[in-house]
Amino acid sequence: FKITPSGTLTTLYSFCSRSGCTDGSEPYYAGLIQAANGDLYGTTSRGGANGNYGTVFKITPGGTLTTLHSFCSQTNCTDGAFPAAGLAQAANGDLYGTTQGEVPHRWGTVFKITPGGTLTTLHTFCSQTNCPDGALPAAGLAQAANGDLYGTTQGGETHRWGTVFKITPSGTLTTLYSFCS
Repeated sequence: FKITPSGTLTTLYSFCSRSGCTDGSEPYYAGLIQAANGDLYGTTSRGGANGNYGTVFKITPGGTLTTLHSFCSQTNCTDGAFPAAGLAQAANGDLYGTTQGEVPHRWGTVFKITPGGTLTTLHTFCSQTNCPDGALPAAGLAQAANGDLYGTTQGGETHRWGTVFKITPSGTLTTLYSFCS
């Protein structure tokens, strides 16, 4: 929806309006960002063309929605599932986000997606024994002045209380801190 400063509300789009909710559903976990091109971008935690795994979408200020990616489109959901946070647009123009995973042997991902919809998985969490990199990132990412993106996970096997990490725009992840260590 959009709302004017005086309080006039206009519904721009109603999710799950397509058969099987292929346009996504449950966008309530994350806000929208307005990208440099003027369009708004966001995620839905459920729905999508591949089942109930979530989407990344673009919506114009006038209300035209385009689903850019439906998660779990790759074998064993290697592209992730259940994005719970919003997106961040980096200085390079690409959008970055996280998925929580929670499908067999998937504990979340960091991804980048171009404004046109090409998704690349940059990191899969808990891909090492004892999950020193953490698991289940539920929050979004923030880009620092140095160009790296920073985020958190809510779990992991090493200490089970989550991590703080940084990841380069090309996908090199460094665990900065493990909570309750």
